[in-house]
Amino acid sequence: MSLNRLSIETSPYLKQHKDNPVHWFTWGDDAFAAAQAENKPILLSIGYAACHWCHVMAHESFEDPEIAKVMNERFINVKVDREERPDVDSIYQTALQLLGEQGGWPLTMFLTPDGEPFWGGTYFPSTPRYGRPGFTQVLMSLSETFARNPDQVASNVTAIKDGLGDALTPKGGGILSLDTIDEIVTFAVRQVDPFRGGTQGAPKFPQPMFFRFLWHAYLRSGSVMFKEAVILTLDNICQGGIYDHLGGGFARYSTDDKWLVPHFEKMLYDNGLLMELLCDVYQSTESPLYGNRVEETIDWLVREMKAEIDEHGRFGFASALDADSEGEEGKYYIWDKAEIDTVLGENAAEFNEHYDVQVTGNWEGKIILNKSHSMLWDEDTESVMAPLRAKLFEARAPRVRPARDDKVLADWNGMVIAALARAGVVFDRSDWLELGRDVFTWIKDHMIADDGRLRHSMCAGKLQHPAVLEDYANLSRAALLLYEAMHDPAYLEDAKSWIEVVESHYSDPDAGGYFMAAADTTGLVARPKPIMDNAVPAGNGTMAEVLARLFLITGDDTYRIRAEGIFTTFIPEEAKQNLYHPTLLIAWELLAQGTQIVVVGDTDHEMTRALRDVALATPNRLSVVNVIDPTIPLPAQHAAAGKGLINGQPAAYVCVGPTCSLPITSANDLAEILEAS
Repeated sequence: MSLNRLSIETSPYLKQHKDNPVHWFTWGDDAFAAAQAENKPILLSIGYAACHWCHVMAHESFEDPEIAKVMNERFINVKVDREERPDVDSIYQTALQLLGEQGGWPLTMFLTPDGEPFWGGTYFPSTPRYGRPGFTQVLMSLSETFARNPDQVASNVTAIKDGLGDALTPKGGGILSLDTIDEIVTFAVRQVDPFRGGTQGAPKFPQPMFFRFLWHAYLRSGSVMFKEAVILTLDNICQGGIYDHLGGGFARYSTDDKWLVPHFEKMLYDNGLLMELLCDVYQSTESPLYGNRVEETIDWLVREMKAEIDEHGRFGFASALDADSEGEEGKYYIWDKAEIDTVLGENAAEFNEHYDVQVTGNWEGKIILNKSHSMLWDEDTESVMAPLRAKLFEARAPRVRPARDDKVLADWNGMVIAALARAGVVFDRSDWLELGRDVFTWIKDHMIADDGRLRHSMCAGKLQHPAVLEDYANLSRAALLLYEAMHDPAYLEDAKSWIEVVESHYSDPDAGGYFMAAADTTGLVARPKPIMDNAVPAGNGTMAEVLARLFLITGDDTYRIRAEGIFTTFIPEEAKQNLYHPTLLIAWELLAQGTQIVVVGDTDHEMTRALRDVALATPNRLSVVNVIDPTIPLPAQHAAAGKGLINGQPAAYVCVGPTCSLPITSANDLAEILEAS
């Protein structure tokens, strides 16, 4: 029986399409079996709940009975939430790029009944415009080609499959050195907009991993050029329209080159990654602007993004807020000057001056609140503006809110947990550490299936979809940052256990590196090996950092060998190509010259805590802090093996490679040594 099967799904994106007249299948065996039985091509449509152009194509085409009739008669139609199945999305985004097209969402791919891609695009209008054919025209043409010209389809399939083999498995062969890193970072900083920060041109994405790489270069070299590139970028992001000045949280990107006009959806991963970068930069700058943005963003997360709350009051974080409300992009967030004047009364003029409120508006006749004209933070002005923002926030609350995507994704939550761990340490906020701990505990309690392995997604109480490499990598990294901050060895054991799952189910023993999908994940025509950072850090880059941290913490050479295997597999011969792999480069530098700060002492001892706090306060994030119980000896291969208490008192040791400092028993002395290193 032909029907739309999406009503039984939990994904908010899939449920958005449950009433379409299209006979949607979900990704899986049933769709492939139907395509093979009816000898029809598969129309694969991939998007996500907060995607504006996905909504546009849905309204124009998937809700149109006449277009749906053509789709149903000529295709087996499969709808995929790219956030639920990043492995599926990765394969077909790559296939589209091999066809010479720019990737993006909605992704529209045409497949053989076996799932092999032969043509595709992104958004297609319902009628010809924007220089693109109408969707019905595309459907008729592709259907005819599949039926009448199988040789052309087969030729396309073969060409794309051959290309996928190369594109999804990047080739290594390069060698890194500090000189090479210097060459790469010098090229990288030239890509930065000298006036507004970010990379040059529009649209502007925050790119936290890229700027984290530049920040590490500054910490290593002391180059003001690298420092200013990062600070300029963060100042503009924090003061621009991409930030929600009333409710907190960052939008996904800016559609212009001034950080003014956001693509209004708020994604969990962006906010986690930006918070961590802000924490790292704050440690050197102590910018009150960055501290404020971190605090406001955490408040937003707790206020608006809690999902799947359990009986203990623990929860995961939902994945996104939509860009649209009432069918209009950004409607929830934008203002008219008259509205602001009415709410703020006699205080409106001062507020309007600070937040770019103009009679004619600053975007399509409307107002996006921003402070881009001033990068300065003035405590006195802030104390005046805060209650005015609170009034506008209250006035905004009754508006129709953007929809929330309630999926809890393991990898994105891992990024936020890591940020909370860093924020708790940097700002001495035990409540933020406890929040990170509770979300981590919730994931362990609810996102591990009966087989003992993680799952990627939970929504409406249903745990589903195989974990991808990024789930294990990001949660392991979060566990290690919690271990540093809270000194609970259980977090270290969690990371070590998950890394062994990755080694068993995701590694490539022949060519090296790790696949995105586990070996027992079904229904895939290829297995990508993620190495290029995109909106989120690539799985292999994060894995390399996790392995490097584990090696520094434990001294176990197994982790070093595995990390070096990733570098051998993926470092390209051409140095500039590494620019697309900043997470991998940070991991290489961590392994090559990372600092291990070992504090030996009872965790309840006052001096142990003082030494630990100084160690955690170092702005050098190419470091690992390890508090060791003096009764438990370190493994013989660890750099600090045999180091212990001094005259019965706690002591710290700063180790680089196999060499450690003399014992340090004063917190002030440790601070001086770390500052000089």
